[in-house]
Amino acid sequence: MELLIKNCRLKQEGKLQDILINEGKIKKIADKIDIETEKIIDAEGNFVAPAFIEPHIHLDKIFISDVVRPNKTGTLEEAIEIIWEKKKNYTIEDIVERAGKAIKLAAKNGTTRMRTHVDIDTIVGLTSLKGVVEARKKYSDIMDIEIISFPQEGIIQDPGTEELMWEAMENGADIVGGMPANEKNPEDSMKHIEIAFEIAKEYDADIDMHIDETDDPFYRTLEMLADKTIEYGWKGRVTAGHTCALAAYDDHYAEYVMDKVKEAGLHIIINPVTNLMLQGRLDDQPIRRGITRVKELLAKGVNISYGQDCVKDTFYPFGQCDLMEVGLIAAHAAHMSLPEEIEEVFNMVTYNAAKILGLNNYGIKEGNLADLVIFNAESTADAIRRQPDRKYVIKEGKIIAESSSNSKLYRG
Repeated sequence: MELLIKNCRLKQEGKLQDILINEGKIKKIADKIDIETEKIIDAEGNFVAPAFIEPHIHLDKIFISDVVRPNKTGTLEEAIEIIWEKKKNYTIEDIVERAGKAIKLAAKNGTTRMRTHVDIDTIVGLTSLKGVVEARKKYSDIMDIEIISFPQEGIIQDPGTEELMWEAMENGADIVGGMPANEKNPEDSMKHIEIAFEIAKEYDADIDMHIDETDDPFYRTLEMLADKTIEYGWKGRVTAGHTCALAAYDDHYAEYVMDKVKEAGLHIIINPVTNLMLQGRLDDQPIRRGITRVKELLAKGVNISYGQDCVKDTFYPFGQCDLMEVGLIAAHAAHMSLPEEIEEVFNMVTYNAAKILGLNNYGIKEGNLADLVIFNAESTADAIRRQPDRKYVIKEGKIIAESSSNSKLYRG
């Protein structure tokens, strides 16, 4: 289908422009395009942006809070314990249903690509993976999904998981995950990372790990990950999620590690909604924020994105798969309020996330895939501040969602 979007306000341009889409790609961008097309949308001067990329979510765990016991301590540790009980009874059908609910919500809110972690361990086996693979197939028309094999229970301390991690790559996983801090000692954490790199090397796969999701400065697997990335020659292909302990390190060691992160070309993903809820939970005042050193990393040129992470599960009771909501919270948590900082927050789930996924056909540029969001807003800052309707969400030239608010104010 040929689609013409008129009167678009693009982030990089002050003037209004038209976008012509043909065969799923952006064919032309110009001040004025006057041709007959199958479909014309008038953006009415509203902000048009590349569709969002969700780089960190857990589709297998999503929406389970209604069917498990509550997390009474509110801690990460109890959240994982409750998950143990649920995972024993996972079914593929249940996972497809819950994951599908999240995928549809995210698509309505402007997301057309996701990276999801799925648990791989001796409790659940490959059931989580199989369920998310089925959901990926079912909703492939509205969402592109990459799957990360995630050994949340550890690899060394959960014998049998290493074999399952290898099997996962033959059964639909695209990326090798990890959680090296969840081992009994630093030596085992290093082995955990090495196993992940050996699997990635065999399958020429990227790596995306949960790293040091704790306030405890004792945990130092971020440095390990950076060292192994350099050793294996995987620069630019490794992502570290959370990295909360980096904020707890003394400034001297933190500077040393951040320099290694930059040298290794690591991508960083923060998960502000979950970590603000979980980290520092048992602190007396002053309470730690649980967010990594965002501004320092950005100043060093490290690529940073953010993710929803959790929605209505044992870790986080809120969320609606809306990356503008998460962006607003990220801006608060990282003190990003200056105009250029607000622009960077928006970049985090557009262009920065595209770098993590290694996309070379992303963004509003002639020849790129036509994955777009038309906001009921005039600017980046307005989109984050108000979280307005996504009037249209377009994936590869096809309209996949429409939204409009008809709210009215009556004054006597």
